[in-house]
Amino acid sequence: MQDLQHFLAEGSLDDCLQRQATLTAGLLGAASCSIMLLNSGAPDQLRMTVYARFGNLPEAALTASVGRDEGICGRVLASGEALLVDDIAQSDLAALAQGRDGIGDSLMCAPLRIDGKIVGVINVAGAQAGPAFGDSDLQLLNIIALFIGKSIQVQQLQRLLDSRFAQLALLQEARDQVGDKVRLAYRNPEDAAKILARSFFKEMTKAGFESGQIVSAATELIEQLNLKLKHPPLSHPPTSH
Repeated sequence: MQDLQHFLAEGSLDDCLQRQATLTAGLLGAASCSIMLLNSGAPDQLRMTVYARFGNLPEAALTASVGRDEGICGRVLASGEALLVDDIAQSDLAALAQGRDGIGDSLMCAPLRIDGKIVGVINVAGAQAGPAFGDSDLQLLNIIALFIGKSIQVQQLQRLLDSRFAQLALLQEARDQVGDKVRLAYRNPEDAAKILARSFFKEMTKAGFESGQIVSAATELIEQLNLKLKHPPLSHPPTSH
């Protein structure tokens, strides 16, 4: 339990996820671990990509955008059930396993949830010379997934608290929706960006700005983005061990 407490440590989302991938691999004796989060696509066709990893992963896996039922982790995303494979070569998933050089045949995947809603998947692969994962390992991975989900929720809430405009925009969107379709605890980043853009337009229109002035404001936003792309902040990509 003391090791699991580290999964809720403070820091940026990227730093936390990278630390969690490393801790997960250590606790399970895994050769690699990757954490994937939903971050693009239509609401009913969301896709996920790798946000953090430990160990060696194929280049294709690092850049892949995975949807429901696509590949092994896509099946977990669709089913919502954790998966344990003791020997991938002898399973019906063998055709889906690619680029497994340097790691063993055993693997596990578990969904990451926030308030019951799946927001991603965590994947671990066994060491090449190590024993296959068992049921107790899968139970531990499920517990780890719960902790990671909570840490993501904390990060999302903190970001909302840091932005009054984001709070108001998402709250207004929630009021305009029927039922509980909009959750403030976690937003698909692309979806949240569209909500903020709509709110930005509504507020400028309500304040009496003309179309040309709104276009000018949008142009300023694009220029700021271009500056950021030309001079990105220094960052350290996830390292392989």
